Amino acid sequence: QVQLVESGGGLGQAGGSLRLSCAASGRTLSSYSIGWFRQAPGKEREYVAAVSWRSSDTRYADSVKGRFTISRDNAKNTVFLQMNMLKPEDTAVYYCAADPRSLNSGSYYLSPHGYDYWGQGTQVTVSS
Repeated sequence: QVQLVESGGGLGQAGGSLRLSCAASGRTLSSYSIGWFRQAPGKEREYVAAVSWRSSDTRYADSVKGRFTISRDNAKNTVFLQMNMLKPEDTAVYYCAADPRSLNSGSYYLSPHGYDYWGQGTQVTVSS
């Protein structure tokens, strides 16, 4: 079993940047694909980005493509979400999630139900 802890959230300004981290313990992250999701008040949890076991395969929701970058450092057992050109609509609680399947195993990675393990979330608030 793997435990995930997000950090790096906080208050950002529109047009600015924040970097989120997802640190793992219990098992090595290199055996898992990692997804980032977010949930705004009153809305469903939505997919943001995902990275495969090997960081060469990264995928993004259209709403963040070109602004956010997902990466991983397996030596540090950590996955990052670099968020640039922030918008007020990026305001949400951000969660990382882990699943042992490859991103090529189907579209599971797009759904919160496709992941076995979750962190507790970190709040991101973007002011206009």
